[in-house]
Amino acid sequence: MRLDKFLSHTGFGSRKEVKQLLKKKVVRVNDQVVKKGDYILNLNQDHISVNGETITYQEFIYLMLNKPAGYLSATEDNFQKTVIDLLQPEEQHFNPFPVGRLDKDTEGLLLLTNDGELAHFLLSPKKHVKKTYYAEVVGVMDLEDIERFKLGIVLEDGYKCLPAELQIIEQTDRTSKVLITVEEGKFHQVKRMVLACGKEVNYLKRQSMASLKLDETLKSGEYRPLDKEELDQLKEFLPQDK
Repeated sequence: MRLDKFLSHTGFGSRKEVKQLLKKKVVRVNDQVVKKGDYILNLNQDHISVNGETITYQEFIYLMLNKPAGYLSATEDNFQKTVIDLLQPEEQHFNPFPVGRLDKDTEGLLLLTNDGELAHFLLSPKKHVKKTYYAEVVGVMDLEDIERFKLGIVLEDGYKCLPAELQIIEQTDRTSKVLITVEEGKFHQVKRMVLACGKEVNYLKRQSMASLKLDETLKSGEYRPLDKEELDQLKEFLPQDK
């Protein structure tokens, strides 16, 4: 890899900014000052430092975000805030993107990464990756609804959803608190499934996706890198050649 590309990927700015940095003679490779951006690095052997600080190359980034309501699950928008706006510049320069979409008013677990292969797998309709949501519903969901979810809800446009799981965790005479697990990701699917049962979701929060579970210590809008165990479990979930 070229030195200027390495420095850009590790957060030292645009190629023009990197060029200025090299001119200052503060970049060293194996303790030797290097001023040329086209210097070819061996990432497995070379030791790179800037201003005396060792720089380690990181190709991929994996962030768990507790998405707040009011943000779009997108990388950019001309008029509205996106989940990328919640990140610091040191994460933004990796150009991460949300894996799947949560509605603007939906909260909870959202994985942000620049690993396109992992994202493709998690979003592939053929893989039936499970996603679990906590929902607060206007209306009383019952045993009949549980059976309808098991058989596959038919939406208003005639589409029949794959079998899903509905778990009722609390009820009043007018409302329900439920967990809903689906294996696909149609537009507004959870809300539409509940609507097909004659009820309405007024709060929705994703709790898990594949093996990844939301860290409940993350406040709304906070994020953190996946830890080694979480990442290893996620990779175990992938094909063995990943």
